[in-house]
Amino acid sequence: MRAHREWHETLHRCVPYAFLTPAMLLIGTFVLLPMISALLISFSEYNMIEAPRFVGLEQYRRLVSDPFFWNALLNSLLYLLVVVPILTFAPIFLAVLVNRRLPGIAVFRAIYYLPVVTSLVVTGLMWKWVYEENGVLNFILQKLGILDDPIAWLAVADTSLFAVMAVTVWSGMGFYMVIYLAGLQSIPKSLYESADLAGVSRVRQTVFITIPMLQPYIALVAVISSIAAMKVFEEVFIMTNGGPLSQTETLVFFVYQNAFVEFDMGYASAAGIALFVVTLALSMINLMLSRGSPNTGITMYR
Repeated sequence: MRAHREWHETLHRCVPYAFLTPAMLLIGTFVLLPMISALLISFSEYNMIEAPRFVGLEQYRRLVSDPFFWNALLNSLLYLLVVVPILTFAPIFLAVLVNRRLPGIAVFRAIYYLPVVTSLVVTGLMWKWVYEENGVLNFILQKLGILDDPIAWLAVADTSLFAVMAVTVWSGMGFYMVIYLAGLQSIPKSLYESADLAGVSRVRQTVFITIPMLQPYIALVAVISSIAAMKVFEEVFIMTNGGPLSQTETLVFFVYQNAFVEFDMGYASAAGIALFVVTLALSMINLMLSRGSPNTGITMYR
């Protein structure tokens, strides 16, 4: 009887692992094994034709002395510094706007979310046409008297990277809006009712109730948008192909160029490992900066 009970308890403890096994196998096969392979290849010279040749840290020494790598890293960090703050905070106010019970509000939510479900290839081609010298953007700006002559937004070094950033912001705004919308609907209504009784304005309610209560969602969005900004590729590939003069080349595009254009898989793997380390470090910094529990209350308004 005791042996039967022990066997039953052991079986009961194994049940969660049985449910986790399929996911663990998929992650191990398609995530962990490729990561380990990339790490091993980064210590080799490999062109996908000949067998890998071990070269130690040579690929990493190449990275340190490669100006194109540092250019791609700086472009990715600039992308991060510009895009992440916008995608972290702007969707909050968009979510507050569509959280109201108004006629047709579901249509507005769908419209704001539409860029998220649109293929990035289609998005890139569409915005490439918008940014052309005879495109929609120049036409509108000239009609408003803001520009005298059209600008080749994607062909000018000063504007090309920021033009691509605008597309990333436009396509991702709706996704983060939905995350914040879920957070808004989880905030107890009693907090707002108490604030109304205390005569607190809507603006102060947003500052002292909504934003503090959304702190866990802000941390989540900051991490997700940081990772997305560091691995941006489709917009760059479709709209500029890294140009002009590598001004829009990001780290992921740098990895792609070396892996599938130059066929230098060892060097591309080393760059990929560097990208992983930078992304992991930035994500940890984001989590540490966002750590803390929300604090709110009517006393905050007085």
